Amino acid sequence: MAEAPLGTPTQADALERAITELSRLPGIGRRTAQRLAFFLLGRSGPEVAALAEALLDLKRRIGECRVCFNFAEGELCAVCSDERREHGLICVVEQPSDIFTIERSGEFRGRYHVLGGALSPIDGVDVEDLRFAQLFERIARERPQEVVIATNATTTGEATALYLADELHRRFPELRVTRLASGLPAGADLEYADELTVSRALRGRYAL
Repeated sequence: MAEAPLGTPTQADALERAITELSRLPGIGRRTAQRLAFFLLGRSGPEVAALAEALLDLKRRIGECRVCFNFAEGELCAVCSDERREHGLICVVEQPSDIFTIERSGEFRGRYHVLGGALSPIDGVDVEDLRFAQLFERIARERPQEVVIATNATTTGEATALYLADELHRRFPELRVTRLASGLPAGADLEYADELTVSRALRGRYAL
């Protein structure tokens, strides 16, 4: 059998590329990526194609909510388009994944605002890199009664909460500003908290 010309991808090259791309996913090391790649190789062509199409469809159809910057299929996310939600209560989170965690608790009936991260000057994330300005504009427009700061209980999350609380008190003296209670362990990400922990933290939130 003639050898493939130099520069022509082989099956081994394709497998290595799949493993490399899978290992870029959060929480997926190289060994897990290998197992996933071998699993996919054992599935039928239509099954793998369905997965690939679902991922492409995810990128094509899911964008940002124009109000809160949550994930949305359309202009508004499911929370912002729900008229039953409390308009006078806004919960500020770092990432859209935090909204899913809070929603699972069933405790919160307000709406959200996604900052897009946390302040971390050492990593080059400053005030202008996050959606503080959009939050301040939204509060001035909607005039909520309370803003719940639900950034993560990490060093950067706490720094973000303190900055935001100071700015909210300065700009909107009449606004009630609260922080999630200590039901969330220090150093932990909100995304990985269980429903009971989040529920207790919401019930025990305190003023800043």
